[in-house]
Amino acid sequence: MEQQLQPGTFAPLKANFLSILTAATLIGPMQVNADSDPLLRINVSGVDEALEKNILAHLGSLPESQEQRRAFLFNVQDGVDDALQSVGYYHGELSQKLSRPDKGPWELQLTVTPGEPTRIDWVDIRFAGEMLNDATFNKWLDGVNLKPGEILNHGIYETHKAELSALALSRGYFDSKYTKAEIRVNRDENRATISLHFDSSDRYRLGDVSFEGDTLDEGFLDKLIPFKHQSPYATKRLSALNSRLQETGYFRSTKVLPLIDKAQNGEVPIKVELENRPNHSIELGLGADIGSSSDSTFEPRVRVTWRTPQINSHGHSQETSIEWSPDRPKFLTTYTIPLTHPLDDQLKLRLGLLRDKYGVTQVYDPEALDFRNTGQLESSKQLLGVLRQQSLADGWLMGYSLDYIRESYTQFDTDYSPSFLLAGFSLSNTVRGDATLDPKWGYRHSYSVDYADPALGSATRLTRFQAKFKWIDTFFSKHRVVARADFGLNLVNDGDLALVPPSLRYFTGGDQSIRGYAFQEIGPYIEFTNDDGQIAREVIGGRYLAVGSLEYQYYLTPTWRLGSFVDAGNAFDKEQFEPVVSVGGGVHWISPIGPIKLDLGVGLTETDTLERSWRIHLTMGSEL
Repeated sequence: MEQQLQPGTFAPLKANFLSILTAATLIGPMQVNADSDPLLRINVSGVDEALEKNILAHLGSLPESQEQRRAFLFNVQDGVDDALQSVGYYHGELSQKLSRPDKGPWELQLTVTPGEPTRIDWVDIRFAGEMLNDATFNKWLDGVNLKPGEILNHGIYETHKAELSALALSRGYFDSKYTKAEIRVNRDENRATISLHFDSSDRYRLGDVSFEGDTLDEGFLDKLIPFKHQSPYATKRLSALNSRLQETGYFRSTKVLPLIDKAQNGEVPIKVELENRPNHSIELGLGADIGSSSDSTFEPRVRVTWRTPQINSHGHSQETSIEWSPDRPKFLTTYTIPLTHPLDDQLKLRLGLLRDKYGVTQVYDPEALDFRNTGQLESSKQLLGVLRQQSLADGWLMGYSLDYIRESYTQFDTDYSPSFLLAGFSLSNTVRGDATLDPKWGYRHSYSVDYADPALGSATRLTRFQAKFKWIDTFFSKHRVVARADFGLNLVNDGDLALVPPSLRYFTGGDQSIRGYAFQEIGPYIEFTNDDGQIAREVIGGRYLAVGSLEYQYYLTPTWRLGSFVDAGNAFDKEQFEPVVSVGGGVHWISPIGPIKLDLGVGLTETDTLERSWRIHLTMGSEL
């Protein structure tokens, strides 16, 4: 005997958050009442766990009234038959035993004998239309899990059938259809044949793109369209356009809508609805360090960032950041001008006023027979620069810059105020596994070189190289590893070292370097006699930098995790490398605005200028 299943239609289900929440609110108490005082209990035997779950799913929710219980018991046989046949068992047998005590729930014992399964005899999948020239469908075929000899499973068949329809729609085959889609079952021989014949017809093309809601110059956004007119339709291309529009930062919301019902001559017009961001936005960032190293006081950090995403119809924007911490105030404003492309080619004008502290200054105390801390190397810097950034292939970002720096500082009781004109070149590449603020995997590597020469108005000749690497990966869903490495090199004459300002030297320490130590307090030092005739020494920074870190993170929940780390490295001069090591751990909250990390770092290394120390670091923001 043969049974034929005719092709059906596939209709995606849609639900909004409010309806889901309402359903959960209503269903929750009902489930609690049913579990605490059910009218019927069911026990299934004779089948494995997977088939038992399938049977219970087909039987549906437990009854909540005597009327529902009678109807439920009447339909048990049909429910079990449907459950068995859906996974290829057409000769199943069911034995029912019902216990009806005077008090308490009734007990229904179901003993199921599945019988011999029906296996797939052959599978006939045929394509017609333009899809024959589309390699995407070959990839779909590679993933089809319908093979001769396997047990028939109607759920897998329906899933593949729906996948093929959805794939065709996403690729622009809007007139596609099944010319044959059926399962034929020979119950006597426990064999089944599957036929899927799909005609894609012609593939539609991408038509004109129109933008609505923006206030930019006409044609400005056309440069963001990542496809040519009349390119083959693909939802990925529309998603890429939507992503590029969001990356500009101009818009609060973006909607890329294919007007399929208005297609003509095989072309689908694209309508883009845009809503501008507010003219101004303010962002607040917080951080703090506290610990027992050279700077043992509580050091908070507050950053306020003011952004104007669109200043005029040419797409200009600005970002101004003001950061406050004790003795380390910073002001930096950046004005961005799109050049040949809104995203891939930008000119940035930068103005900054910054004060900072570095290392540690100590004098010898004859009574204590030891050095005591007296302060740090302080500097004030003025910055005026211009940077051009261009996006290259494969996600690379190239930049070349010209920065004028004037920095004032006092070193060895001598005042310095050198000026530098730095020409720079940089390359960087960032790959993220997802678009969240806490990516499961990704990596970033960046390289830069800066050059200054007295012939161009700089205090001395300086060549500066930097390379930075970061790698993130998550294993088995809960185990995350973060590794980073930073390297630096300054080429400068020995006699001109004092003329290189502290901001261009290398120091280590802090939450982005070696945790457990204060920010920028570690580096090589020089001993000297100060103006008061005391023996003093001062950490002045190094020509070279080598720092690495390895951190293991474990997710307790999707929004909370624990971390443990080891950091090592140092800033150093010729033949003076002395690694500094710290270990520690912390707790991280994956908040809606990004990870917030509270880490405790413990320094394991004691140097001439530093004792073993500990520090608590509070940081916010994405790691990539």
